[in-house]
Amino acid sequence: MLILTCPHCGVAADETELSPGGEAHLKRHGPESSDDDFLGYLFHRENPKGPHYERWRHSYGCGKWFLAARDTATMQVFGTYPASLAEPSDSLRELISTGGAGRGFEPGAPTPAPEATQ
Repeated sequence: MLILTCPHCGVAADETELSPGGEAHLKRHGPESSDDDFLGYLFHRENPKGPHYERWRHSYGCGKWFLAARDTATMQVFGTYPASLAEPSDSLRELISTGGAGRGFEPGAPTPAPEATQ
């Protein structure tokens, strides 16, 4: 069972308390975009076997959206972070690139706070 920790309320929730929202960090296209751009936004999604960023909503908890990084093949969760962030933290990217090896991370735990932007 998939267990993700909501970065907003800190609750470790299993997938029955969450609602999936699809791929994270998509470039959204508005009314002024071309038909091809809008078609790509609506229907063309990555479906990787491996590390992937996803949107989730803590439906039966605080109700807030958050993002999760996990491996779609092994169900290993690298971490979660608020949906308000434009991109994952450097520490989360490093964790994903190493596959979590030797990092002593706890599956499903929220990632450390993102580095301060200058």
